[in-house]
Amino acid sequence: MIDKTLQGQLALVTGASRGIGAATARALAARGAHVILTARTARDLEAVEDAIFEAGGSATIAPLDLTDGDSIARLAAAIGQRWDALDILVLNAAMLGSLGPVPTIDGGEFNRVMTLNVLSTQAMIAHFDAMLRKSAHARVIGLTSSVAASPRAFWGAYGASKAALEVLIAAYGDEMRNIGKIRTAIVDPARTRTAMRAKAYPGEDPATVKLPEVVGEAIAELVSGEFETGTRVVLEG
Repeated sequence: MIDKTLQGQLALVTGASRGIGAATARALAARGAHVILTARTARDLEAVEDAIFEAGGSATIAPLDLTDGDSIARLAAAIGQRWDALDILVLNAAMLGSLGPVPTIDGGEFNRVMTLNVLSTQAMIAHFDAMLRKSAHARVIGLTSSVAASPRAFWGAYGASKAALEVLIAAYGDEMRNIGKIRTAIVDPARTRTAMRAKAYPGEDPATVKLPEVVGEAIAELVSGEFETGTRVVLEG
């Protein structure tokens, strides 16, 4: 039985309708956190919420489009009316986009990738900063990819978005280091059985890569303990 190390804490997970986001939400709830689940598809969020309830946890769904800054502002206002502090923020939602040479990147699609992967990250931090500051032990976790630190051919758009995400989260953590109790970390899940990976590697046997639950448990373990801002966790493939 997992200890309720996060009992009484409030967590928010983006992209929580499936894959790593859903697995992380379930793992956090299993440790006692009340988890707010965000993603665009209400039906999928409801399935995750049901699974959490069936396992004895608690959750609230908040369907929204993270590319809409006004929606993020409304979400933060609504959550702020019900709870005083946000203890855990997991920034998982992301879009892969098309893989291809940098000169052929479609501007419209690149804009959508950057909007979801980068601009929404800044908006989430901006709108939830006040609630994070009220937490006695706030943690902000950003999900990244190896291509952010090690650029790879044909992954320019996605890699650029993840590199920018890492810089935003690291800078925020550095800003908070000496004036508050907010700590930030980056998690690279590596090879994981998700819909995004299946799109990127259509010929790969899914059975050869780890399940999202492995990543979810790793994130729950990370936020349940102590870590310093600047921590980077790279999971085994």
